[in-house]
Formats: sequence, C-alpha cells, structure tokens
Amino acid sequence: MAITEERVMKALSHVIEPELFKDIVTLNMVKEVQVNGNNVSFTVVLTTPACPLKDEITHRAEKALRQHVPEVGKIDVNYTANVTAGKSQVKENFIPGVKNTIAVSSGKGGVGKSTVSVNLAVALAQTGARVGLMDADIYGPNVPLMMGIKSPPKPEGEKLLPAESHGVKLISMAFFVPEDTPMIWRGPMVHGAIMQFLRDVIWGDLDYLLVDLPPGTGDAQLSIAQLVPLTGAVIVTTPQEVALLDSKKGLAMFQKVHVPVLGIVENMSFFECPHCHEKTEIFSRGGGKAAAEKLGVSFLGEVPIDPAIREGGDTGMPIVVADPKSPQAQTFMNIAKTLAGLISVRNSNEIKLTIIQ
Repeated sequence: MAITEERVMKALSHVIEPELFKDIVTLNMVKEVQVNGNNVSFTVVLTTPACPLKDEITHRAEKALRQHVPEVGKIDVNYTANVTAGKSQVKENFIPGVKNTIAVSSGKGGVGKSTVSVNLAVALAQTGARVGLMDADIYGPNVPLMMGIKSPPKPEGEKLLPAESHGVKLISMAFFVPEDTPMIWRGPMVHGAIMQFLRDVIWGDLDYLLVDLPPGTGDAQLSIAQLVPLTGAVIVTTPQEVALLDSKKGLAMFQKVHVPVLGIVENMSFFECPHCHEKTEIFSRGGGKAAAEKLGVSFLGEVPIDPAIREGGDTGMPIVVADPKSPQAQTFMNIAKTLAGLISVRNSNEIKLTIIQ
C-alpha cells in the first residue's frame, strides 16, 4: 500500500502535544509533508522555539507513523516556530509588535533579579526567539553593564532604535544619565520615563519583551501594569524567609492588578564547591519551591551561587554566553524553556476561551 500525505496526516493525528493536550494535526502544527518512496519528512510548527519537548514530540510522531504506516522507512521531523500571543486587553498598547511582555520582579533588592532577567533574555534569544529587554529600574539601572553595552541607542526620526547585544534589544535609563548621578524622581516622572521606553523606542516585532522592574511594589510596577497588556510576571527570590515574605507581597500586588504570576525563580539556592562538589545551602534552600506550591504558582527553577555568574554580570558576558555548556548556563536555559512553555499554554487557553465566548 502506497504511502500518501493523507495516510501520514492521519497517523500524526494520533500524536498528542504534551502541553496543549490536543493532537498536532488539529492544532495545525504539521506542515510541508513530503513522501519520497517509503521515506517521510514533515515540519512541526512549535508555539515557541524554546519548546522543551521537541524530543518527546519527535518520539511520539515516529511511534505513531510506524504503528499506523508500518511500511514507512526513514522519518525526518523538522521544526520551526511561530510564537503565540495571548488575547489583547482593553487598553492602549504602545508596543503592538510585541507578542508577550513579561515583568521580572522581586519583593526586595539584592536577590539577583537583574541577573536572572539578563540571562533569561539571552537564553530565549539563543533558542531563536526575537527578544527585547527593558530596564525599568529607573533608580538603579545596571542592565547595560551586565549586557556589555556602552554605546547609547541611536535616534531614528523622533524615536530611538534600541541598543542590541547578544541578540537582545535593550533600553535603559543608564544610557541617558551619568553613572554617578542619582535619579531623584517622584512617581509621575518614573511613569513618564517608562511610557517613553514603550512608546518612543522602535521595538519592532518581538516574541518576548522582558521588563526588569525595580524591587518592591511601587510606581514602576503599577505603570507597567497600566500601560501594556502583560502576559505575566516572574518573581525572583532567595530562599530565606525575609526574602520570601517580600516576594509574597509582590505576588499579591500583581494579583490585585490582574496580572498572572507565571512562576517563581529561587536564586542563590546553594553553593557547590568546585573541588569536592559538596553543596552548601548558605541561605537555606527550597523556600522558593515551597512558596510556589503554597501560593499555587509554578516553580521555574533554582539558580546556585556561583562566581562565574557574578563575573558574567560584571564583564558584560552573561553566563549563558560566556560558558553555554556549563551547568549554571543550562539552569538558566531550562528556566527559559519552562517559562516559554508556560506562556504558550496560557496563550492557547486564552485563545480557546475567547473563541468559546
């Protein structure tokens, strides 16, 4: 019996997408089916290039084809991606080309929020996604240093082209104020600066825009929640109780302004001795995971204390760039993939709800 495209598609209709729980044919994920004798190739269109389940989808597709088309020979599964966007909210959107906007926040300072923001942004870009990073910490902007950028954004008419480094577009107040000049601004000025970062920067088409917020629950958080349709927020904390308490307040703040919390990242979870590999839990460990379970949000992962991560921030070479195969870099990559997967699922559910309504 000849192998046809119809038989291939029928077989692939038995392949369930692991996160969306529907078959990949119904989800319109299968494209470019080609049959050459007994050999078959096709392309699967993922909802994010950072999908952590490619191997599982490949395994399921090969199993379904060999079960329902037993004479099949070589199977080639190719991948591309089209990042999904959630339903638009009823508010003016200054960045219509941005599919997903993710706020990265912390209840208190010193927990490594900017380190997480920078490494997640670069990790997403390394998967092939189009990524931007907005440094919304007006009072203490340090993302350009951590990204190794010294040249300011270039003007384009009445707007600005964002700076770019490691495949990520970037804007920050650090480009416009001398590093030894304090920002003594009241709330309305902070709001105005964030509005300009959104409205007057040519972000273009982005799959993800990460917003590195200042610590706490103040003006910048409220401004972002009011100005753009946030996909969700990521809370960064350290394991000790005082940090977790502030993180819970930050989570409650996002819930009050109707911004979903995508998950919690526990930073500085432990220190692993480079010689004996013994792990020391300097600030305790597991508090972030316990808090996520108690609050009913996803735990995205834990990041160790490591001199290489600190050095990457100081030199403008994030660990995911400086040593991409290291366990520390892989930790950030896994968190980025988990986050992208959660966003895809949330967007898919929102789209389904919109259709039903």
